[in-house]
Amino acid sequence: MSDAAQPTAAEVRAAAEAVKAALDRHLAAVENRTGEDDPAVYDAFNALAAAAEAYDERLYDRYDEVTPFEIPGADDALPPYAGPEEPNALSVLIRRDYAVVEPQRLLAQAQRVSDADPDEERPERGRSAAAGVHSALGVLFGEFEPDEIASRHKEFGLEEGDSTLWVSVTDDLPEPGEWLSAPFEQVDPQRVVCRFDVSAVFDEDDLGDDLDDLDDDRPR
Repeated sequence: MSDAAQPTAAEVRAAAEAVKAALDRHLAAVENRTGEDDPAVYDAFNALAAAAEAYDERLYDRYDEVTPFEIPGADDALPPYAGPEEPNALSVLIRRDYAVVEPQRLLAQAQRVSDADPDEERPERGRSAAAGVHSALGVLFGEFEPDEIASRHKEFGLEEGDSTLWVSVTDDLPEPGEWLSAPFEQVDPQRVVCRFDVSAVFDEDDLGDDLDDLDDDRPR
């Protein structure tokens, strides 16, 4: 991430204070809930998830540090695990969605990659990035690892959508090329041992309300 996009130390501190406030509100909602499906507990949970996610992101962007928190998926609806207790192999399935919000930035970055090594023979680089967003995406994803795209998405004119990572066990390592034609069609939810979701369902508006409330509560 570029220096210009980094949050300030004060913004990281404010995000940490929002997590503290969200923890207090969640505990109060749990202590006073009126039933198993109390909407106040649900709302407090989502607010806490949003605050923790925002703090984690800002902490990483500013200090390159992470938290030990794991935010469960919105549904938390995986069926009971029914796979082997001692798996011999596993599959890691990742989906990340992006919106192309700044096409010119995307095109410019792809052109820089193409210009930096014009003699390398590579299908993606054989086309000028100026040919369009489709070609530019081919250049960038051919050059950078998916994790680097995720950490630098703003530099490439992209905006993050939902993302998920599933870890699923298999009986044996498949033969080379066996599933490449349809890599995501045969996932058995009962063999997923864990999953990690990031979603707009954790509405950052809740975090904004927390920050506003913190400002209101501070001494003038």
